[in-house]
Amino acid sequence: MDRTASLRRRRWSLIATLLVFVLVGTCSSAGLGASASTGSKLSGSIVFLERWPEPQYAPFWKKIVADYLALHPNVRIDHQAIADQPYKDKIRVLTAAGQLPDIYFSWAGDFANKFVRAGLAADLTPYMRNTPWGNSLAPAAVDAWTHGGKIYGVPISVDAKVFLYNTKIFANNGLQVPKTIDALITTCDTLRSKGIEPIAFGNKDGWAAIHYMTSLNPKYVPRATLDKDFEPSTGEFTDPGYVAALNEFSMINKHCLTQGANGIDYTVAQAELMQGKAAMYYGQTVEFKTFTRAGGAPASFANNWDFFPMPPVPNGRGDQNLLTGAPDGFMINAKSKHIDIAVDLLKFITDRQNAEAFTKTLGRLSSVAGTATSANAFPQLIKALRVINSASGMNIWLDTILHIDIANAYLNGLEAMLNGTKTPDQIMQDVRAAAAKVRANP
Repeated sequence: MDRTASLRRRRWSLIATLLVFVLVGTCSSAGLGASASTGSKLSGSIVFLERWPEPQYAPFWKKIVADYLALHPNVRIDHQAIADQPYKDKIRVLTAAGQLPDIYFSWAGDFANKFVRAGLAADLTPYMRNTPWGNSLAPAAVDAWTHGGKIYGVPISVDAKVFLYNTKIFANNGLQVPKTIDALITTCDTLRSKGIEPIAFGNKDGWAAIHYMTSLNPKYVPRATLDKDFEPSTGEFTDPGYVAALNEFSMINKHCLTQGANGIDYTVAQAELMQGKAAMYYGQTVEFKTFTRAGGAPASFANNWDFFPMPPVPNGRGDQNLLTGAPDGFMINAKSKHIDIAVDLLKFITDRQNAEAFTKTLGRLSSVAGTATSANAFPQLIKALRVINSASGMNIWLDTILHIDIANAYLNGLEAMLNGTKTPDQIMQDVRAAAAKVRANP
């Protein structure tokens, strides 16, 4: 197995320790201060591109930038924000045009590695390895941004995918948290028989469906096979577990999910859950705050929800104790004229004070040690720490860990399957064909 695949295998095992580090904080952040260069002579202009323009997130990022500029009067920052799905298109356009920002958001996996291969990601190893700043970040989160033994990204958060459920609906209908995939489908049948939508689902942007596959594939396919197939130069996707996982998703769609989901936005699915029209929703821990009173949820739901991981598959050949999720992060353009400013801003964003504010304000788990406590995190978020810590590892999002051409074959195939125009076998034929082309030109 080549070095990159080996690193990815190590990432899967290390990331299981991520939340222990985040919760307990085994390393000191002393010496970081509000900014590594407060009062310094940094001077120049950079472009900072992130992906949170929504009103519930934008004020935090605007304040971060304003606070940094107040400390650095000779620095100018062109702060830009583009939402999730449009961001993927925008960053590709900017890359092709040679206009990549000085600091840009990225997802871990091959989405990030393509910037590395193109020489567009600055090597941050000297700034992060065995330094106070690097040691303040969870090792597994940093590992997710390591490629070829070098660090190319700064993790800012951690995340996991779980089923949120309305505890009141479950209790009123005598339902228990399902312990297997089969039990999940049975639960869905019971809910539907009572006129309740089992799982609210919106796949307008395509990633919602592929998140299901991110979770299901590792339950059916052995880890070593996944490691090989996720590597662009060796991926084949011939294991029968891939088709079995798609068949499972087809069953979940038939018995559990909102139909016509390709035309439904995920925010509509969120609302269906909060309004009591659906019993469950497959969401991310970064969405948790939306379902609290502070996030605008009605009290009827905000006081009556919990969550559970994707249940195991009986007789599955993969690891049943993995969770789906990955640390979000930022990369720096290797061609930036002001890497010094870019590094300093990222240090500022991930200092302890701002990391604690990140969790308290946004309701998200920071990658900085010791910054999630009962003082700044609500009960479900604290529980998420324990659940992620009990997992054997994390599955990085399938649409970011895979080469873009293979990911698109999955995305397009899943949309077609939800429309009833493609079968699991046909989807995997397309995935294998895409993988063959990528192998020829990784």
